[in-house]
Amino acid sequence: MQKLGILAGVGKLPVECAKAAKNLGYEVYSIALLPDSDSEIQQYSSKFESISVANLEKLLEYLEQNEIKLVTMIGKVTKELLFKAGIQPDQRAMQLIMSLTTLNDDAIMLAFIEELKKIGIETFDQTSLIKTLMPAAGVLTKRAPDPREEQDIEFGFQIAKELGRLDIGQTVVIKNRAVMALEAIEGTDACIKRGGDLSGGGAVVVKVAKPQQDSRFDVPTVGAQTIEVMNAAGASTLAIEADKTLLVEREKVLELAEKYNLAIVVR
Repeated sequence: MQKLGILAGVGKLPVECAKAAKNLGYEVYSIALLPDSDSEIQQYSSKFESISVANLEKLLEYLEQNEIKLVTMIGKVTKELLFKAGIQPDQRAMQLIMSLTTLNDDAIMLAFIEELKKIGIETFDQTSLIKTLMPAAGVLTKRAPDPREEQDIEFGFQIAKELGRLDIGQTVVIKNRAVMALEAIEGTDACIKRGGDLSGGGAVVVKVAKPQQDSRFDVPTVGAQTIEVMNAAGASTLAIEADKTLLVEREKVLELAEKYNLAIVVR
């Protein structure tokens, strides 16, 4: 039985990945990188451990000691952790960070993948076990976008793709073809909240893959939490990219969207 290490961030996605891996016969070793990582993942794991994302040396030692040669990195781990008081990277993590000329998401993750390679660990496509969570094009909700929202979706895709090309973020908030908010270090939820506040209601949220998206990390993901945040922010429509965005807890997402009269479109 092949061992698989799941480096788990926040959200339901790591749970779905662990469940799928177990069903496919992998011996799942789950490592929670953050205190808020979903504990449900333990149900599908042969072994579970909590190791801070800032403790790189301990993490690599754990993988080596358990002879894990294959890992996937999945779940939300926002870069803002690097700048928060109380989050102290260990010496190895600091050396990795200081070796970089930029702290863009791709630069950090590719450097981490190189650290794994040094000890013989392969990082594979984080969607390979859960491609069924990527919806095809279409309108998923009973309510379709109105003409104004359609224009905002088209405009939002253009802006979001450029944002991704610059490796800044994947999400934009648009109203009346004006940019209300762009995702940066704060993450999707905070971007939606800020954009919703500025728009005064009725904003469109667009989330896409980067043009240079590396499927081993940071694949765009939306779920029930996204819908709750959109509703609280007064946003009206969510648009995601077909076959490139993970939709977690689909039934719950659609139930909430109908409850809040939100439109969800896959393009």
